[in-house]
Amino acid sequence: MRQTSRQPRSFVKMQAAGNDFVVVDARKRAFAPEPALVRRLGNRHTGVGFDQLLVIGRGEGPAAFSYRIWNADGGEVEQCGNGARCLALLWATELKPGAGEFVIASAAGPVEARVAAGLASVSMGVPEFAPLRIPLKATSEAHRYTIDTASGPVELGAVSMGNPHAVITVDDAGAAPVETVGPAVEGHAAFPRRANVGFAQVLGRGHLALRVWERGCGETEACGTGACAAVAVLRDRGELDARVQVRLPGGTLVVEWPGRGEAAWLSGPASKVFEGTISL
Repeated sequence: MRQTSRQPRSFVKMQAAGNDFVVVDARKRAFAPEPALVRRLGNRHTGVGFDQLLVIGRGEGPAAFSYRIWNADGGEVEQCGNGARCLALLWATELKPGAGEFVIASAAGPVEARVAAGLASVSMGVPEFAPLRIPLKATSEAHRYTIDTASGPVELGAVSMGNPHAVITVDDAGAAPVETVGPAVEGHAAFPRRANVGFAQVLGRGHLALRVWERGCGETEACGTGACAAVAVLRDRGELDARVQVRLPGGTLVVEWPGRGEAAWLSGPASKVFEGTISL
């Protein structure tokens, strides 16, 4: 269903470690924007500005509610960890005050959420390493893959957190070639649905520095699924412990992942920034 109404829409602006979102509650009045409208609203000079647009829908079965995600370039995507945490916080503090544990429905599958003392944590599901599930064009699963780009070969790990991720290890995250290698890997033919690209520096078995080039957004202040992906790839190689603090430009997230076959949990700061009305 496409958005046709010219009536204004109320929204909430939220952020999690600097990753920012516009949230529209469409449980009573449907909202499925065309890509051009998403791009207009996401423009930081002429619109509201956001990394992702999150639209809340009705829940079915065990789900308290559902949600859809559009990147700032207008493309709809499967999952967003920090977005899920913001929605969980909004649900538990304003839409259904007092809710502590509940399930959210997403395109990537059900998301368990916990909210306590203003902190929102979400289960991001079981990391998928099989190339077909990422998806990644590769003949077999490996800890490391090499792809050729215009600027040379790039070695990376790959995993799905409900959305595709490439993880590149670097000696210095602050000096990583995010703006050149990021888009080259994002749109590479090896990733049929494009990829989010993380540049990870291991600071210790429980600490990681990370920058993420998100598909359809460019570099963002933080990326929840990107943090989970980096921990999954590097822990699977034996380089990290089960609980890792991930330092991103916008703040620090905590990822807990026991290992293969288990779900990864994401925790960290989130807050409501302001409310407003969008003129359509």
